[in-house]
Amino acid sequence: MATRDNCWEHRHCGREPGGPRAAVLGVCPAAIESRLDGLNGGANGGRSCWAVEGTSCHTTLGNKFTDCLHCEFLLQVQDEEGKNFQIMRAQRARLRGEVEVVVDPPAPRR
Repeated sequence: MATRDNCWEHRHCGREPGGPRAAVLGVCPAAIESRLDGLNGGANGGRSCWAVEGTSCHTTLGNKFTDCLHCEFLLQVQDEEGKNFQIMRAQRARLRGEVEVVVDPPAPRR
């Protein structure tokens, strides 16, 4: 299986803990959002960055998510994860401290 990049690796922003720009710009919230660890195969919020407020892309979650729907990285994660891709439901549940509920997709109509 190929290594799957986290957003800071894909964007080369340097805002991961210990990164070259973290001391000046601060550590990116996605890089330390441990409640999202493992979602979409990422470290912390690294492959769910569109669900984390305060990343360098945008300031508010509403504007951010709309723009992120067209983001090259989100589209890459979606392609790599295929049917296991989590866009928002699991992230919101984890960030709220709720128990995740796995819902099977409806059976195809015949």
